[in-house]
Amino acid sequence: MFVRQLLHGQWVSEEDFALLQGLMAAHPEWSRRQLSVAVASLWDWRTVTGQLRDMAVRNALNQLHERGLIALPARQKRGGQRSRPLLPPEQVPQAQPIRQSLDSLQPLRLVLAPPGGRDSALVFHYLQKHHYLGYGVAVGQKLEYLVRDAQGRDLACLVFSAAAWKVQCRDQFIGWSHEQRRRHLARVVNNSRFLILPWVEVPHLASHVLGRAARWLGPHWQAKYGLAPCLLESFVDRQRFAGVCYRAANWVRAGQTQGRSRQDRHTSLHVPIKEVYLHPLRDTFREELRT
Repeated sequence: MFVRQLLHGQWVSEEDFALLQGLMAAHPEWSRRQLSVAVASLWDWRTVTGQLRDMAVRNALNQLHERGLIALPARQKRGGQRSRPLLPPEQVPQAQPIRQSLDSLQPLRLVLAPPGGRDSALVFHYLQKHHYLGYGVAVGQKLEYLVRDAQGRDLACLVFSAAAWKVQCRDQFIGWSHEQRRRHLARVVNNSRFLILPWVEVPHLASHVLGRAARWLGPHWQAKYGLAPCLLESFVDRQRFAGVCYRAANWVRAGQTQGRSRQDRHTSLHVPIKEVYLHPLRDTFREELRT
C-alpha cells in the first residue's frame, strides 16, 4: 500500500500514485521522458509561469523506482548525434542577460551550422541543456541554425527537418490525396526545434527570427537536398506555449494533432496533443503539392 510521501518538494498522495500506475499500465511503450511529461500534466506540477515541471517529476519517479514502488522503463540507449557529449564549459559562450530592444541588436545573423562544426555542437549543446525536449531530432534531412546579434552573441537556435508523415489538419489544409502526399511530402519541412536562449529577453525577437528563417530556409534546403520546400510546419505543445510568436510571424494555426507521434505510421504512440502551425512559402504551394 502506498503511503503519502514528499518527493522533490511536492507531496504525492495515494490518488496521485494510483493515477501514475494507471498511466504506466496503459502505456508500457513510453520512454522515461514521455512518462515524466505526461505525469507532470496529470499531477499538475507546474512553475509559477505555468510550465510543466517534467524534470522535477522525472526525479520523483526515479526516487519511487529506487524505493521499489514502481518499475520504470529501461533507459534508452541513444546512438548517433544524440549520444555526443556536451561541449566543455570553456567552449561555450558565457551566458549573460540580454535585455535590449530588437533594434539595438541589429543586424541579426542567421548562421547555418554545418554538421561536425563548432556551431552545430553549440546547437546540440543549447538544445540538450535548455529545450524541454532536448535535441532529439531524428537522423535524416535537417538544417541547423544559430541566431547571433551584431556583437556576435548567441540569441537562439532552430532546427528544420523532414515533415511528419501524416497530420490530418495539415493534409486537409493542403487538400492533397494519399498519392500526392507520398510524392510531395519531401517539399514540406518541419520546424522541429526552436529555442530562444533562457537569458535572452528581447520583445518580438521570436517572431522576427521565425520570419527571417522562413525567408532563408528555402534556398539553403534546395542547395543541400535539391528540392525547393513550399510549406513549413511546426507543432506547439499547447500545455506549455500559446503559439503567439508563430501567429505574429504569419504562421497559420491549422488545428491540432490527435496525440500520436509525428513519425508514427502504423502504431499508436500516444503523446501530448499539439497545435499545428503552417507557413506557406509561396502562394502556389497547393498547386505544387497537388500535382
